[in-house]
Amino acid sequence: MLSFLHRESHSIIGAATIVGVLAFVSRFMGFIRDRILAGEFGAGDTLDVYYAAFKIPDLLFGLIVVGALSASFIPLFLSRNSDPQRDRGAWDFANNVVHIVAISMIALSVVLAIFAEPLSHFFAPGFPGYKLDQVVSFTRVVLIAQVLLAISMVYGSVLQSHKRFFLYSLAPIFYNLGIIIGAVWLVDLVGVIGLAWGVVLGSALHLITQILGVSKTGYRYKWKLNFGDRDTRTMFRLMGPRTLGIAIGQLLFLILSIFATTLESGSVTIFQFAYNIEFFAVGIFGVSLAIAVFPTLAQEAAHDNRDEFTRTLITTTRQIFYFLIPMTLLFLILRAQIVRVVVGAGEFDWNATILTADTLAFFALTLIPQSLVFVFSRAFYALKDTITPLTCAIVSALIGILTAFSLEDSFGVIALSIGYSLAAIIQCATMWVLLRQRMGSLRESELVPALLKMTTAGLVCGVVMQFVKPIIVSVIPLDTFLGVLSQGVAAGSLGICAYLFVGYLLGVEDQRELFSVFRRNFLRQSQPKEAVQS
Repeated sequence: MLSFLHRESHSIIGAATIVGVLAFVSRFMGFIRDRILAGEFGAGDTLDVYYAAFKIPDLLFGLIVVGALSASFIPLFLSRNSDPQRDRGAWDFANNVVHIVAISMIALSVVLAIFAEPLSHFFAPGFPGYKLDQVVSFTRVVLIAQVLLAISMVYGSVLQSHKRFFLYSLAPIFYNLGIIIGAVWLVDLVGVIGLAWGVVLGSALHLITQILGVSKTGYRYKWKLNFGDRDTRTMFRLMGPRTLGIAIGQLLFLILSIFATTLESGSVTIFQFAYNIEFFAVGIFGVSLAIAVFPTLAQEAAHDNRDEFTRTLITTTRQIFYFLIPMTLLFLILRAQIVRVVVGAGEFDWNATILTADTLAFFALTLIPQSLVFVFSRAFYALKDTITPLTCAIVSALIGILTAFSLEDSFGVIALSIGYSLAAIIQCATMWVLLRQRMGSLRESELVPALLKMTTAGLVCGVVMQFVKPIIVSVIPLDTFLGVLSQGVAAGSLGICAYLFVGYLLGVEDQRELFSVFRRNFLRQSQPKEAVQS
């Protein structure tokens, strides 16, 4: 009855749909989590301590585990799993990595826990003594959660390798649920430290969800610890450049945020809000498709199937264009409405809304390049090349920083989004050129006609949204939250409908594939078993 939880995704668009929908739910749960935290504790000492306590563990987890592990683990796991004679070796490899990651994270966490007090002075220099003491206590508890999440990420990489994305994508929802339980109930039982134990609970739920998933893939746990294993050493060697690549991305945003502190008051908040809003689209579509396509690319690279590798890559690229052309127009045309609905309340006045909307506009112009960077990076990782993406990231980040620095006197905080967006364009373009050079062709002859159809549908979408906006104003005033929300929803919905309709008339292949996937999934239960299997 619950077989759908463990079902393998047979198409990239189907996998991306699962990841994207559950990512949306997870982000919505995150919104509820933040609302509860704000409502329960307000902007005071408790949440100051709570967020400060994440800085050390998040740095450890973000650089060592997130992205870097899966990017190097999946191609090596699949290369073992694809060979029947080495199939048992795939599980030995997984168990070996689980133990090495667990031991490494425990050792690092113990060291950080011991030195949590001096480190807290570095990450929270302005806190008085009593708050620093709480940061130390919170940090030590949260480090336990990072160990659990690190192990969970290994099992999550196994699920990605087997294209079983439902439980993989469900795990972050349970993580947020654990934090909510901590805020609502554990705080009453053990005091404010219950917030940190809620993070541990969420991490445990995250791990349990992934374990349930891998238990249905043929995985069996056994003790295996071999630091000299060839593939394990290769994995950690590949993780190095990937870790630096993540650090470069974080450094770019950090430096731009530092620039924001030199501008007028509120610039840091405006820059952060605009980025958070635009990354919602990148996360739902770009990151989801990148996660969904990675196992397929790694599998095709393991078989040295260059034609299928290129076909898969360009198909995913077309899907990025299909989803994000209308989203780009929606974020551009309705940027003020979006900002006002999401953050425009209370002390966040209309001038701040307009400045955030203008900053968002430059971010929105590069939704597609930002998303393609995630896909192209994984194409290189599938080819076991982590140096090229790192080089592209360094070059583009330097250009972005120089651009923002040269424009900040003229454009203020908007210059920061210009610099970030230019970096994304350069990174995407250089990756495209280098991938094309490596593969011989990226089937541009197939991409251009499809892109022309999508662009035509997008132009109609944009015209409809722009046309509908003043009509809604004549019916519903914009001096209330519901008025702004109604204008945005009505104009956006009609614009998307126009995009779908014109796409249907023009025969956009990616749209047909999307609806075909939905039909197969919704009608699966009503079809005969033979039809489903075929």
